[in-house]
Amino acid sequence: AVLALTLLFYFQSENSDKSSAESDSETEPEQASVYHKLLATLKTSPESESEDDDDDDDDGESESEEAGESGTEVDSEEYQENEEVEGGEEDENDMPDKEATAEQTLGEEQADGADVSCDTSHGVIEEFTDVKHESEFSLENNFMEEESGDHDADERRSNPFKQHMDKEMEEKEVEKMSTLSKSSSQIKWPRLGQLTFSSTLEKQKTLKPDKEVDMKQLHLHKPLEVTWPKVNKQLLSSLNKSYDSCFTPLQRELFYIMNTYRDLFYPESTALTNGEEIRLAYCLHALNHVLKANAQVLSNNAKRRDRKPGIDTDEYRDQGLTRPKVLMVVPFRECALRIVHNLISLLEVNSDKKIDVSNKKRFKGEFGSNPEEKPPNLKRPEDYEAVFAGNIDDHFRIGVAILQKSMRLYAPFYSSDIIIASPLGMRTVIGAEGEKKRDFDFLSSIEILIIDQADVYLMQNWEHVLHLMKHVNLLPLDSHGVDFSRVRMLNLNNWSKYYRQTLLFSALPDPQINSIFNKHCFNYMGQVAVRNIPQIGSISQVVVQLPHVFRRLEVESLTSVIDRRFQFFIDKVLPEYRDAIMSHTLIYVPSYFDYVRLRNYFKKEELNFVHICEYTKKGGICRARRFFLKGEKQFLLLTERFHFYKRYTIKGIKNLIFYELPTYPHFYSEICNMMKATDSGVDATWTCTVLYSKYDAQKLAAVVGIDRTAQMLQSKKNVHLFITGEN
Repeated sequence: AVLALTLLFYFQSENSDKSSAESDSETEPEQASVYHKLLATLKTSPESESEDDDDDDDDGESESEEAGESGTEVDSEEYQENEEVEGGEEDENDMPDKEATAEQTLGEEQADGADVSCDTSHGVIEEFTDVKHESEFSLENNFMEEESGDHDADERRSNPFKQHMDKEMEEKEVEKMSTLSKSSSQIKWPRLGQLTFSSTLEKQKTLKPDKEVDMKQLHLHKPLEVTWPKVNKQLLSSLNKSYDSCFTPLQRELFYIMNTYRDLFYPESTALTNGEEIRLAYCLHALNHVLKANAQVLSNNAKRRDRKPGIDTDEYRDQGLTRPKVLMVVPFRECALRIVHNLISLLEVNSDKKIDVSNKKRFKGEFGSNPEEKPPNLKRPEDYEAVFAGNIDDHFRIGVAILQKSMRLYAPFYSSDIIIASPLGMRTVIGAEGEKKRDFDFLSSIEILIIDQADVYLMQNWEHVLHLMKHVNLLPLDSHGVDFSRVRMLNLNNWSKYYRQTLLFSALPDPQINSIFNKHCFNYMGQVAVRNIPQIGSISQVVVQLPHVFRRLEVESLTSVIDRRFQFFIDKVLPEYRDAIMSHTLIYVPSYFDYVRLRNYFKKEELNFVHICEYTKKGGICRARRFFLKGEKQFLLLTERFHFYKRYTIKGIKNLIFYELPTYPHFYSEICNMMKATDSGVDATWTCTVLYSKYDAQKLAAVVGIDRTAQMLQSKKNVHLFITGEN
């Protein structure tokens, strides 16, 4: 049974075609573009955040008292006028509030003479690019410094960067990659666990990371050999971790794969536990790649300058069609701040040799955060605090140019080596078909694509990620002043995507994230995916005693799941809860479009309900919670993204329905444990019902564990589990 389940997991990973746009005919027109605006650039003031927390103070005050506080922004007359409202008003322009904590800064500010004016509220900032330092950071006009190189013959032969980029593919190999399926093999590593290696061209080799790391064998660029152990030790000490080696076991195995230039999917990266050590590891790899690529160009500049006239120049093909080599996609400005901090630290050999960073003060002002912005009474889970630390504006993009011992922030994209951006930041510059002002030529020669915290984009707008992937490594529409005699043949042949390495990090193996890895990664070196199946589910963290009933949907295909679930719910599940005795029923809905469909159906049937989503205004949220607690409304529809961004405790729950299994497995136990917030204590009539299908194997295993999942998928009967808080 476990073997069959494993095969099903693999099948789901390879065939994850589930669309993130689960639209239906009942979706209201004004909500058609809601994903486009979620968490764009608006940020509430510290005062309103503090008021919001007064609303959510669950320690002593009742919901009715909470409703009367100033934080609700609704006075008593409005309550009287809206007593019959079935939930909070929803406004596309009312973005979920963002609570933040200050975490890291860049350290010393550097006065570089640049314009440092910025919007301290981290709102909409007029885009700035540094044109002042263009000539200083031009690859064409500079030459290699003697002490910076590592260009001896042995180094060139064994250098993973050179081996990967200098391989000359043939047309028949490209044709094979387009037509043949990948062969795969599995191996278990000490720290990463179960790995799946897949490739079309490369023969499967048994890869094993070295137990002891020899810095020389990593072929790092010269300064990184010195700075990495020091920087990583400082990071680990700040995280209260200590290891004898210069790499942690996780970093060692991840960097080993990165350094082979294979694609990598690691679905166990969380901001709370291992996010920082993973971020530093991929910063090392990206910086090593950029330094080696630029060193090659600068070295060839000197050779071209000194060559005799008439000598063939094909040996100097060392560039792409555009300069940007690395694209890092991260969800918030705080993530970009930490990446730049890592890059600077890795470039500074010692405290006496500070590198020159242009526009550092401006960057700190626009990407940093103010510790005073944190509301004093904010109480949220640790994982929430880790994800939403610092400046959490999600609309940004910045170019970074690196030349030997200097770094240029806010470099124009066509003069940048690294681009750090959010999906929304990329979406607004790429534009859409038919728009006059759009640009994506700078993505034509991306050699390393890093997508970090991919699970967060499921809560933002996954369409932006898909849109970005469709525009990476396309032939540029303009030459942008490139010297074609220096362009690699792989770029001229439009084969860049076969050389691009993609590093994908997520907190969970969602089908939509799997789809990115399976359908948009074409690296000729192959792919490596971590495929660990959870043995113990999050249901073990439920501390409330209640029966859990898992009701299985019988579906014929993946495309029919959405409609079948809705029909099953209104025909089989909802009638059992219409009776007045089944009051205080919370319905948890992961998909916003399913939420709209249910809301419209409830209105049509004139059911006694309230609803809360990520677009509900603060006053509406407070009213809905109060009505639900007092029993004035029988049902409460709640979206997953509201819970992701707010983590409010909903009081008064007696019956719980998971319309679909949660995206994050720990949300299951969080929602169930909200029942203990009810003043009456444990109630023998509490219930929990979960809808699932055979296509929910991954989510189901994350909630109930692998063994129970195997049994539940074999059986076509409903499964009843009783959790005592100990098992």
